[in-house]
Amino acid sequence: MSKQKQAAETLSDPRWAVLIARDAQAEGGFYYAVLTTGVYCRPSCGARLPRPENVRFFSSGQAAEQAGFRACKRCKPDQAKAEPHTKLIAQMCRQIEMADTPPSLAQLAQFAQLSPAHLHRIFKAETGVTPKAYAAAHRGQKVRAHLASSASVTEAIYAAGYNSNGRFYEGANQLLGMTPKNFRAGGSNTQIRFAVGECSLGAILVAASERGVCAILLGDDPQALLLDLQDRFLNAELMGGDADFESQVAQVVGFVEMPQYGLDLPLDVRGTAFQQRVWQALLDIPAGFTASYSEIAQRIGAPKSARAVAGACAANALAVAIPCHRVVRNDGGLSGYRWGIERKRTLLEREAGLLEQNTPRPK
Repeated sequence: MSKQKQAAETLSDPRWAVLIARDAQAEGGFYYAVLTTGVYCRPSCGARLPRPENVRFFSSGQAAEQAGFRACKRCKPDQAKAEPHTKLIAQMCRQIEMADTPPSLAQLAQFAQLSPAHLHRIFKAETGVTPKAYAAAHRGQKVRAHLASSASVTEAIYAAGYNSNGRFYEGANQLLGMTPKNFRAGGSNTQIRFAVGECSLGAILVAASERGVCAILLGDDPQALLLDLQDRFLNAELMGGDADFESQVAQVVGFVEMPQYGLDLPLDVRGTAFQQRVWQALLDIPAGFTASYSEIAQRIGAPKSARAVAGACAANALAVAIPCHRVVRNDGGLSGYRWGIERKRTLLEREAGLLEQNTPRPK
């Protein structure tokens, strides 16, 4: 076969595009060999890209060796790749979940045969939270389940692994968003005040518990926003806001229209430990600036959790107050926004214009 025909055949093979992309997800799917060097490689090998006429594809390393090629010393396709930490961390998570009381970092490290510092670092990188925070979140899930089924609040507290009532009650409000008694009653004693209004972005619903603003929802249909609120607080008593509450709504609307004035209202932020860390990182992004999902993951010390960061942004129920609209793709493009891409674009343009107005021009 002529070089030109061989090159054309390689270029038309879909595996060539994967090779050019160095796609690690193609690992094990195929191997490629290079006639001029006599070696075969993984698709993700970082070696210099060969000329297409010199490339041959094989379904396995064994087939490449049978054809007379030797393994590349750089990507070592004849050796099993070391397993990532994912499997080990999954085991650590199961250890935490199965324990009657949360194991200490030293106990987990001993089980994993790693130093406590190293385990702490890789656990946080894989899950986005520390072992202690993971244990707290899991225990929170257990206590919610036990509160719904146990004969008493005390029984539920001990069944969830708390050593004392006092330890649980210290963080109960933050964990449940209400008292344990009210949570056990299905939130039926919790009152949520709300009001629906209009702003330049469409309909806006603002709701608040006794702890602070717990929802700022944007959309086109006021009724849909109310249904969304009802789904979030199924058993709470929803009450129309009075004149005092209307002033809080006015502050939120004012902040949407003129972000330079800021928003000085108490917030009732409910979410997992990881979500709250992401949301705090969003609050640190100044108006007029943006950050990528990967950058947020780096800032919270969990560089592998960009997708989880995106999930936390999607779970945010406090539009504009927690500025998830300031998070963009790595290339700066606008990604999904639960309140609509056009609203995200408008908010960013408005904030960028504000930044430009406040930036002194060189004389």
